[in-house]
Amino acid sequence: MNTQKIGIAIVAPGGYTFDDAALARGIAALEAHGHTVHNYFDSAQVFQRFGGTDEARLAQLNAAVDDPLVDVVMALRGQYGMTRLLPQIDFARMAASGKIFVGHSDFTAFHMALLAQTGALSYAGPMFLTDFAAREPEEFTINDFFQCLTSSTHRVSQAVGGNPTLNVRGTLWGGNLAMINSLLGTPYFPQVDDGILFVEDVNEHPYRVERMLLQLMQSGVLARQKALLLGDFSAYKITAADNGYDFSAMLAYLRKTLPCPVLTGLQFGHCAKRVTIPFGARADLWSDAVHVELAISAYPNLADG
Repeated sequence: MNTQKIGIAIVAPGGYTFDDAALARGIAALEAHGHTVHNYFDSAQVFQRFGGTDEARLAQLNAAVDDPLVDVVMALRGQYGMTRLLPQIDFARMAASGKIFVGHSDFTAFHMALLAQTGALSYAGPMFLTDFAAREPEEFTINDFFQCLTSSTHRVSQAVGGNPTLNVRGTLWGGNLAMINSLLGTPYFPQVDDGILFVEDVNEHPYRVERMLLQLMQSGVLARQKALLLGDFSAYKITAADNGYDFSAMLAYLRKTLPCPVLTGLQFGHCAKRVTIPFGARADLWSDAVHVELAISAYPNLADG
């Protein structure tokens, strides 16, 4: 883990944890590596399935943004909740703070809205509970995050077969597919031209993934992209009724139908071993029959801090 001292705020804009021991374990792990943790989540404020009422969760975000000792604002976890907050968030205030916002899954809505409303960048990356508070943390995920955070460039390289040969440059954006589609037609959906769109999801059958991607195509989004990069899709079940329709069949159909190249193999999503992706950064994407590589630059970082 990187030894640079970093102020990390924990906020719960979505779900909560009922395991105070896990919360303490994660804080202790970060502090043991020299970082300072500012916890704005209060388990006593848990409301229904959320990490607090809408007002309380918004207050967590605002308090973290206003704290001069905080460099990074990290989501406690995903689960539904961010969509409720979008109309109340002062995104200009978020962007002006200079903080780096980190999370994935439900937090995709924040990344999308921040870019759409202000042009500011953020990180599709780890979350406190699943990554730092885990009993057996995935060192690759943690190290990749800190490498990205403390460097001015970031490289993602995956050994994966079956992709077309491609060499393009574009704006790197995306995240959880269901969250992306939920924002279509709203002021929180960024208009990205010449983009490299990365997507992932969990518990979504291939036909549902296909349907969401067709919606992005039919709304004109995919025609403006240089490439579509598929991350981790897991925890779905194929049944006898699918009659041979599985992820591979879906992928073959997408590659014949979508107006941009479709690549697989991005190590990102609801999986333990996961890369960090600066949302809105410039990236060079290169692929051949055995590799996919992203060279990412022009994103906020703490390299000079």
